[in-house]
Amino acid sequence: MLLVLVAVHRPASAVEPHWPPSLTIGTASPGGTYHAYGEGLARILTRVLDIPVTARATEGPGQNILLLETGEIQIGFVTLGVALQGWNGSASWTGGKQLRTMRALFPMYDTPFQFMVREESGIRSVGELNGKRVGIGPQGGTSGVYIPEFFKVLKVDASLAHGGWADVANQVQAGTLDALAVAAGVPFPSFIDLERKGRVRYVPLTQQQILDLRLAMPELGASVVGAGTYPSLRSNYGTVGLYNFAVAHRDVPADLAHAILEAVFANHDELVEVHSAAAETVPGNFTRNTFLPFHDGASRWYQNKGVLGVMRGD
Repeated sequence: MLLVLVAVHRPASAVEPHWPPSLTIGTASPGGTYHAYGEGLARILTRVLDIPVTARATEGPGQNILLLETGEIQIGFVTLGVALQGWNGSASWTGGKQLRTMRALFPMYDTPFQFMVREESGIRSVGELNGKRVGIGPQGGTSGVYIPEFFKVLKVDASLAHGGWADVANQVQAGTLDALAVAAGVPFPSFIDLERKGRVRYVPLTQQQILDLRLAMPELGASVVGAGTYPSLRSNYGTVGLYNFAVAHRDVPADLAHAILEAVFANHDELVEVHSAAAETVPGNFTRNTFLPFHDGASRWYQNKGVLGVMRGD
């Protein structure tokens, strides 16, 4: 009898027994950019890595960092401002503890701060939010962390409401909230939903307010939401923003982290189809991170691809 041996290509998970049996990505609440982006990323990674990858709804960057610390998730989405607070233990949500298990994987997109009201409200400036009811999303999200500090700097005394984005957006539609203050990649799904239901207005920061915020919080950068991003936005919307990064627990195997980056950038077009903010998910934007150490596997990926820039490691 003649035996013919056939080499069968096996998925990476079958030949990498040290990889975890599954991965969980910490995102944010439904109705936001993180959640949509995370679900798309989970589908890509499940297919390419051949291990189950789940997108978990959370309160956003702050909670994602805390979940990384406990090992409940292996990957999380963060804005660099909230990550800086966690790294230094400088915000109340950290309990004064330096949260340093996270390692940078790849850049996601810019998060501009945006303010929306119903057109009938008559509100035309951020200053006019004084005394109003403003929805700022989940407590652990970037908006939930930063908007209270913004209003302190700008001397705006508003009543702030936390909740999932879909919920607070519905409250604006119903008139029980006067405005939404959002830090999110564009277009923001809940804004698109509100546009479909009625007439809205995007309330801008003044140049002086932008300057005041950047002086008070140097991690903020200048940001612009382009005209046409939303149907009612007819001119460029100047604001401030923070960059988003995907981070991983430092104990994620280096070859798995490397494989995650390979999957993300090899399937970039698919990620952009999930959410257009992913157009900024390109290797060269890794330089937007100036303080978080990169995961060893991520560092090796950038070096192997010849991506230029200064990178911090452990």
